[in-house]
Amino acid sequence: MVPKVNIDLKDLSGRTIAIDAYNALYQFLAIIRQPDGTPLKDHEGKITSHLSGLFYRTCNLLELGIKPIYVFDGVPPALKEAEIKRRTRIKDEALRKYEEALREGRIEEARMYAQMTSKLKDYMAEDSKRLLTMMGVPWVQAPSEGEAQAAHLVKRGDADFCASQDYDSLMFGAPRLLRNVTISGRRKLPRKKVYVEVIPEVIELEKVLRQLDITYEQLIDVGILVGTDFNPEGVKGVGPKTALKLIKKYGSLEGALSELKDASFPVEPQKIREIFLHPKVTDNYNIVWSEADVDGVIRFLCDEKDFSRERVSKALEKAIKGFKREKAKTTLERWF
Repeated sequence: MVPKVNIDLKDLSGRTIAIDAYNALYQFLAIIRQPDGTPLKDHEGKITSHLSGLFYRTCNLLELGIKPIYVFDGVPPALKEAEIKRRTRIKDEALRKYEEALREGRIEEARMYAQMTSKLKDYMAEDSKRLLTMMGVPWVQAPSEGEAQAAHLVKRGDADFCASQDYDSLMFGAPRLLRNVTISGRRKLPRKKVYVEVIPEVIELEKVLRQLDITYEQLIDVGILVGTDFNPEGVKGVGPKTALKLIKKYGSLEGALSELKDASFPVEPQKIREIFLHPKVTDNYNIVWSEADVDGVIRFLCDEKDFSRERVSKALEKAIKGFKREKAKTTLERWF
């Protein structure tokens, strides 16, 4: 349904990527765990899985000459409350099943449930910002949804791609969405001894609209019918294909709902549209990449958070070389 193009991260050298920070941190918290599902922790018992993923993935991007900008969520729209409560219920249930599986020695199953329990605590976001600052990598504090702000950066020309796993970025108007950038590589399928390649892919909004033969506003209406963070239930029994068919037939969500007379739709559609069409974003940011504070990073990750000094030093060295190489290349190109 959505046209995608697989790419190699190497092909993004010299490009700027606005990364949905919370989206990435949740991925790191879910994936980076011990065999029994326990997250990485420092000597004080604080979780460090998010820092491990953030540091090494960012180093990989810098080594390739890619310039990341991390965008952090602010205050969520009021309409997101139902979705937040739904996610909390899922995490609580997963935690119960995780503890039960652990007690009964079902380690593989325990790890699967553990990945669903991840919660992003305040200190995790603050530690992430602190690390990025010491690495010389810019970050932006969004007033509300990080995805909306990341899309805004791309629309303004301050970034080439919006990086997130969520397709909502397209509904926020991101011209180019980059998926799988923070989790590319081999991944094990749950409950199977099978590994799959997770390959970065680019989705362009204009190509999506052209292939589906709809307008941007109609794309939002399709999304609302299926369900978004602001109406997670969507309309019961309506999947993407049916939603697209209805919107193309009637032209708008209101028209489609006239056919779905038994559909319960507790939220006024225009309120959801407004979140996507006119999201709360800011132009008050400063995008600057600077040289890493190597000693500061090592003190923070190795002395405070118990990371391997050798691994951190090697990763930083490669990242700095890649950053300088790309900087020199950009400077040279200005002469021609």
